[in-house]
Amino acid sequence: MPTPNPAALEFLLSRRSRPAKTLRTPVPDRDVIKTLLTAAARTPDHGKLEPWRFIVLEKEALMRLAAMVPTRAAALSIDPDKIDKAIAQYRDADLAIVVVDSPVPSEKVPQIEQTYSSGAVCLSLLNAALAAGWGANWLSGWTSHDAEFCRTGLNLEAHEKVAGLIHIGTETNAPPERPRPDLAQKTTWMSQ
Repeated sequence: MPTPNPAALEFLLSRRSRPAKTLRTPVPDRDVIKTLLTAAARTPDHGKLEPWRFIVLEKEALMRLAAMVPTRAAALSIDPDKIDKAIAQYRDADLAIVVVDSPVPSEKVPQIEQTYSSGAVCLSLLNAALAAGWGANWLSGWTSHDAEFCRTGLNLEAHEKVAGLIHIGTETNAPPERPRPDLAQKTTWMSQ
């Protein structure tokens, strides 16, 4: 018979991301961040390839990225509303951790499985931050999908991509519960 962990299950059943725009200081210090990254790194990883890495963006780095947005947006003819939102995502943040999908050449583990591992790291980091009492949110956006922005702003290599930006800070207000999936519509049971 398995040994249940009711507290962990209750956390997972009730977890809720916090909107990044509502997160403020204080943010976790480096020791706490290292603990959160340690938890995030305990993720499914077929072949133990560790096909991901972290970039911790502190305030000055976030402001630098915010300042890069208008020039890159002009080069891509991005809609002005999307420009303002992208600037705010960096400018208004005090801490964000980039999870970089960094696939490793492997004959046994397809790249898609490595990308899934990077996504699992994002969720593990988000949940670790929430479990530690912080507010947290997993974001992306057009800047995180633009290879040039990622190369010049984050020093990503050609084979790397942003899997997610995990914003972490102090929650200023609890968001209302939102509708959850109807499991009857999303589940197929097969007994044969």
